[in-house]
Amino acid sequence: MTSHHFSRKIRIVDLAAQYHLYQEEIDTAIREVLTAAAFIQGPQVFSFEQALQEYTGAAAVISCGNGTDALQIAMMALGLAPGDEVIVPVNTYVATAEVLALLHITPVFADIDPHTFLLDDRRLHLYITPKTRAIVPVHLYGQCANMETILTIAARHNLFVIEDTAQALGAVYTFPDGRQQLAGTMGTMGTTSFFPTKSLGCYGDGGAIFTNDARYAEKMRMIANHGQRLKYHHELVGVNSRLDTLQAAILQVKLKYLQQEIYKRNDIAAFYDRQLGTIAGLQIPARSEHSTHVFHQYTIQTKHRDALQAHLVAHGIPAALYYPLLLPRQKAYQAYNSNTFPVAEHIHAHMLSLPIHPTMQEDEVTFICSAIKAFLAGQH
Repeated sequence: MTSHHFSRKIRIVDLAAQYHLYQEEIDTAIREVLTAAAFIQGPQVFSFEQALQEYTGAAAVISCGNGTDALQIAMMALGLAPGDEVIVPVNTYVATAEVLALLHITPVFADIDPHTFLLDDRRLHLYITPKTRAIVPVHLYGQCANMETILTIAARHNLFVIEDTAQALGAVYTFPDGRQQLAGTMGTMGTTSFFPTKSLGCYGDGGAIFTNDARYAEKMRMIANHGQRLKYHHELVGVNSRLDTLQAAILQVKLKYLQQEIYKRNDIAAFYDRQLGTIAGLQIPARSEHSTHVFHQYTIQTKHRDALQAHLVAHGIPAALYYPLLLPRQKAYQAYNSNTFPVAEHIHAHMLSLPIHPTMQEDEVTFICSAIKAFLAGQH
């Protein structure tokens, strides 16, 4: 049996502990920006884009204000028009559908794979109509959707593919022929968020778009900066969405440590697997055969989800629901609810995400697993 609370505060993500690890480098990077006072589009923005380009292998990286803007700029660059349809998984954060609704494009919600919780590529063809223009695979929780099938279907129907990789930056997808590419670099374009809790997070808002198409790269740079290539000369209708120089400087420091933090997350996930993998009535996260996992979330399933969550919270363990309501059940998106989602409905009633972050200690994970075991031992 576990004691009621752990000696330290357990966090879903511990940004303060992470800052402490890199404090000297981050403080130096911030001071350099403050001293130079180039707060908008300073040199650090471009050097960070270059570093991220090298890390991901993308031909171009366009930074912007946040992950939602990244999606919107991508959609705008593709010239999607009101009435067009875009397929998105029903299990995703609101931003994926929000930008479509704002642009008067119709989000078509699709059910998910029962094991990975990602877009079910085997049923994808069911959602394609003459109005379909694009597919948005969301690489949720840290691993890639089955891009081989998605890209094949997209090519067959002449559709764009926009990868939402906000939770899976650094995940590696392996194609059947052995080729490997990073999340966000396989489709027409990919988008990511640098929200503080992401595996590569800044200390505010930030985002980026990846593409291997030089024409789209140029167009997205212009859209993100008021539609201008040259100051005060606006060729396109754009938005104001720029990554702050301060955030770019912080991200450039943190990018150096991203890979080792991904390894650390995988070590913690493996520890969870060993502790929880044989418990009756509990399902640990499935691993995709096509993709590595960066474990942005460690998401279990149990029919006792609500009671288990209450039990964990009572023990000082912040277990979370991502996301408590499917988007078509949200008031703002009920108008788009034309499909049924039996897999997502079932999973949403059973899923629970446990704390996982690179600075977690083994004794914290042991305490969490003991609390889960103690609770489930009393259920029948």
